[in-house]
Amino acid sequence: MIRYEIEGGNLPVVICYPEAGQTLCTESGAMSWMSPNMVMQTNTGGGIGKMFGRLFSGESIFLNEYTASGGTGMIAFASSFPGSIIPYQVTPGNGIIVQKRGFLAMEKGLDLSVYFQKKLGRGFFGGEGFIMQRISGSGMVFLEIDGHCKEYDLRPGESIIVDTGYLAAMSESCTMDVETVKGAKNIFLGGEGLFHTRITGPGKVYIQSMPVINTAQALTPYLHIENSNSNSGGINIRLGD
Repeated sequence: MIRYEIEGGNLPVVICYPEAGQTLCTESGAMSWMSPNMVMQTNTGGGIGKMFGRLFSGESIFLNEYTASGGTGMIAFASSFPGSIIPYQVTPGNGIIVQKRGFLAMEKGLDLSVYFQKKLGRGFFGGEGFIMQRISGSGMVFLEIDGHCKEYDLRPGESIIVDTGYLAAMSESCTMDVETVKGAKNIFLGGEGLFHTRITGPGKVYIQSMPVINTAQALTPYLHIENSNSNSGGINIRLGD
């Protein structure tokens, strides 16, 4: 098992201390700092099929591997958005399904693949719930959660309704379905959109309080984009009143 510590509060970073020969995998650009004895190697993380699967899900098509050489190493992975970093121990038959930007880093030996919401027609309209990532095998994975993370442990047959985008991760033993909001008045006047996501146990569900897409949409009315007067032809972005 990889030794690690998570620091930073709402601006978290996970600092890992792999022993000689231990390897951590992450998407390109996720490493924040490391000791000189960490050796990097870039690959497709499982062949052409998985490479294009990650491309389809909007993730980097390559994975970087960092291996400690000659002794204990140190490597840090910081969250890209204010929130939480959650460690999850994956075992055979106890994998996890993660939002498409929720994977931060994992031990080598775990398998990262694309997970599709079963009802494809509704999945297209369900937004974040359509394309996710499945992590399986045996080892530790670190997940990036937007905002505060609330964990629920669902019993068999127990369900929870989640607004689109708030589902961060769930055990692979859970099932997910995108449901239409009932009632025309609820749809047009309720402000909650057309679809909700139902998660049914058994298993763990991780819900995030501040999805990055919601934050971006909330800030949009206050941002003004202007043409720059400089010779570079760039743009200026300023906050509105």
